[in-house]
Parts: sequence; structure tokens; C-alpha cells
Amino acid sequence: MAASLAFYRLLGVDVPADADSAPHAEATLPSGLRILWDTEETVRSYDPEWTRPQGGERIGLAFLCAGPAEVDATYEALVAAGHTGHLRPWDAVWGQRYAVVLDPDGCAVSLFASAA
Repeated sequence: MAASLAFYRLLGVDVPADADSAPHAEATLPSGLRILWDTEETVRSYDPEWTRPQGGERIGLAFLCAGPAEVDATYEALVAAGHTGHLRPWDAVWGQRYAVVLDPDGCAVSLFASAA
């Protein structure tokens, strides 16, 4: 839990500091959207048949950056903190600066900004 929450804090998500050792954590994004994390044990407490997702069964998240330089800086900060870079920042054909980093659970997290 602590590794996942540290990753999302580096992306600017305001996760409470005392959540690292909790079985459940959540944060409210500026848009009002809530993001939640549960330990595998917590999920199994209400869904005993649950198994860890494999391959592409997980969701992908994307974080809008202020500009191309922030995509690069955020990618580098996450990789420097020990997280796995999946796709280094590049200027995508669809007009965005784009990069992908894996969170501690292997979920792809996109970083993007208008390339203009």
C-alpha cells in the first residue's frame, strides 16, 4: 500500500499521510472524482473468490501535465524514485507530449500535455 500511495503522491494526489499502513485509502481529486486503494486482504474480506488481475485487466490512468517540460520532469522524478518507466517521453503524432510509467502494481499511468 505504501509504495502505491507514494507513487500517486509524486503525481500530486493528496493522499493522507497516515494511509500508508491502512487497509483502505482514498483521495478526492480536484474534479471531485474519488480514487481508492484497498489491500488484497481487504478485497478478499468481502470477495473471497477475488484473484489478482492479469495482463490488461487493470485500468489505466492518465495525468494531465501543465506542458511538455512537466511531462518530462514528472517522468524523470518517478523513475528517479525507483518506479518503472514504460515509455519514455515523446512527441506523439496526435499532438501531445506523452509518457507512460508503471505504478507499483504494474498499472500503466500516462503523463500527457499538449505538445504546442
